[in-house]
Amino acid sequence: MNISIERKRSDCTALPKGWQREEVLRKTGLTAGKVDVYYYSPTGKKFRSKPELVRYLGDSMDLSCFDFQQGQINTMLLCKAKKARAQFDYRGVRSDASLVPPIRQTASIFKQPVTVYKTQESKVKTDLKHGTQEKPKQLFWEKRLEGLTACDANGVIGTTSLPKYIKPLGPYTSDATTIQSLATALHVSSQPITGQTGSKQAILENPGVFLNPEQPLIAAVTITKDDVRRQEERVKRARQRLQEALAVA
Repeated sequence: MNISIERKRSDCTALPKGWQREEVLRKTGLTAGKVDVYYYSPTGKKFRSKPELVRYLGDSMDLSCFDFQQGQINTMLLCKAKKARAQFDYRGVRSDASLVPPIRQTASIFKQPVTVYKTQESKVKTDLKHGTQEKPKQLFWEKRLEGLTACDANGVIGTTSLPKYIKPLGPYTSDATTIQSLATALHVSSQPITGQTGSKQAILENPGVFLNPEQPLIAAVTITKDDVRRQEERVKRARQRLQEALAVA
């Protein structure tokens, strides 16, 4: 079926110079009487809708009040757009520091007055710690190293035993785990190594409360002057043996 159409093209004064508007009138068929509107740029590019025109001219021209069908500037479209933005603009409400959330900010179909009651005062938290914060430490992380031993090319390196006055402390803590915990504390910790200060029974019953993660898994150790004196004597004897060995060599 042939459809008879009539085309009419003219300059569009609402757009920049060189733009043309075309009306296509359908004379026959089921859509007889319908008018299609198209726009042509100075280079001949065809535009079939307002969104296409906005994407093309959006950076150089404001088309918010441009009537695509009529090809004219319609001030009513501009008023409607401003009214819609003003109806849902809550920036003024959010900037009011006297209002405490939650606050209903949806548009109601009924014009009812609203009364705001302040139930609490806005306070700024000043007790937050600024700067570098220490990471939390996990309890019994040393137990993950259980069963691991140091090795070299010749096999497993000999194990180290604890002195008699250093006792493991903690649920199901072995000597190997205690040595790993103590060695890590000596190399990593910047505070004195004192051991756990809680009682053995209390720590076994509730280690999460009475166990200090800053200290190794050993009972509290007290160093007396006699201990320091005996250690100095051991160091002195070891130094003498070393000097004698060097003299012989």
